[in-house]
Amino acid sequence: MIIRGIERKNIFKDTADKENLTERLSRLIPETQTLCYAWAFLSNHAHFLFRSGPDGLSGLMQRLLTGYAVSFNRRHKRHGQLFQNRYKSIVCQEDAYLLELVRYIHLNPLRAGMVQDLKALADYAFSGHRLLAGAGDCSWQEGDYVLGYFGKRVSAARKAYQDYVSAGMTIGRRPELVGGGLVRSMGGWSEIKKIRLRGMDRIKGDERILGDSDFVESVLSEANETFDHRYERKQQGYDMSRVAERVASIYGLDRDDIFQKGRQKDRVDARDLFCFWCTRELGLSQTELARSLGMTVPGIGYAVRRGESIAVREGYQLVGNVD
Repeated sequence: MIIRGIERKNIFKDTADKENLTERLSRLIPETQTLCYAWAFLSNHAHFLFRSGPDGLSGLMQRLLTGYAVSFNRRHKRHGQLFQNRYKSIVCQEDAYLLELVRYIHLNPLRAGMVQDLKALADYAFSGHRLLAGAGDCSWQEGDYVLGYFGKRVSAARKAYQDYVSAGMTIGRRPELVGGGLVRSMGGWSEIKKIRLRGMDRIKGDERILGDSDFVESVLSEANETFDHRYERKQQGYDMSRVAERVASIYGLDRDDIFQKGRQKDRVDARDLFCFWCTRELGLSQTELARSLGMTVPGIGYAVRRGESIAVREGYQLVGNVD
């Protein structure tokens, strides 16, 4: 994933800006159950390698970039957009590309001339290489997972990792890792079906898939199924109000009880199930739900996870019998 400054302008003007974004990541990554395998801050952009949490990456990135942009503008007395369009995300096949992407991302500060050599790179505080090289800490980065690919003993794994990174210094830029190879543009996952129906198989754009043909087809297939499922629910007349009626019927509540605050267990459970079905069955955003329920976005995230557990444990379905 890459975030860039608008018109290639800097998104970091000093160390305090980088510390600001790092602090936000330290809070949001655990909250969203996102895993971070690699990251690096440059001057006008930043790279990340994430494994998304149960609710995807959009919630994390919206909170991260919006909060940072507001803080950046206030601190530097500027106005207007900070980032170039939306972030660019690439769905990658982990087994084939994880280590290459980790190395590529962590070598970016060196390629950009921000540090002079690998020793300086290990001392650079705003890159995940520092943790993997054993030169610093980062509580929100999954260092053990990545090092596990290089050996069972930490010291030997770090040595093997550093040798791997050193070998990559002579390779140069890897355009196929940031948009080449098997690339599909989604224009947002909801556009997949329209794109494929038009026979447009290879398009350059915001959303990319990096992997072999089977992996690409499996991602497209899964996305199509999600699109079809949500489209079907809307065709059946399901919206937020009808989902609330369905949940209320399960718990023996009034529809309006779903939208009222209360700590009674049946209301809390009902609200959790409501949040889960609205996000998974209808594709509503957590921000939209937060406004409707008078809750915070993180609170909605927790409710969605609890609601999923309830649906699985009790066998509840949005379309089906109450019993």
